Amino acid sequence: MKTFLPKIDVQRRSWRVFDADGAILGRLAVQVADALRGKDKPVFAPHLDAGDFVVVINAEKVVLSGKKEDAKEYMSYSGWKGGERYRSVTEIREKHPERLLMHAVKGMLPKNRLGDKLLTKLKVYAGPEHPHVAQQPAVTAYQG
Repeated sequence: MKTFLPKIDVQRRSWRVFDADGAILGRLAVQVADALRGKDKPVFAPHLDAGDFVVVINAEKVVLSGKKEDAKEYMSYSGWKGGERYRSVTEIREKHPERLLMHAVKGMLPKNRLGDKLLTKLKVYAGPEHPHVAQQPAVTAYQG
């Protein structure tokens, strides 16, 4: 018996909108990552890009559970000596609130070329407006 390989129709990708207002960061990131990979579709294959485009609005209103709002830190390293830098959640939320969700979703995607390709289909906006109205995105309810 031959292994079934699904045909992915790139032209028929749909667009989804998630509203992050009051959503818990990790739980929302799981749903977004699953939609990007296409895990909820019958044609899912781990090595193929079968997912949809995802637009997340109100990223500045995402919530972290417990004491993570104060205690959690994100580390970045420039590659130079002494180039390690730690930023708190409140610092990131003030300057670039969409990066909180981007970082969480990126950690849930494969760490290879497929993951990089999937991340380009994620569009995150801090406020309630987005420029993808022409694509007629379907509103997806947050299940948290």
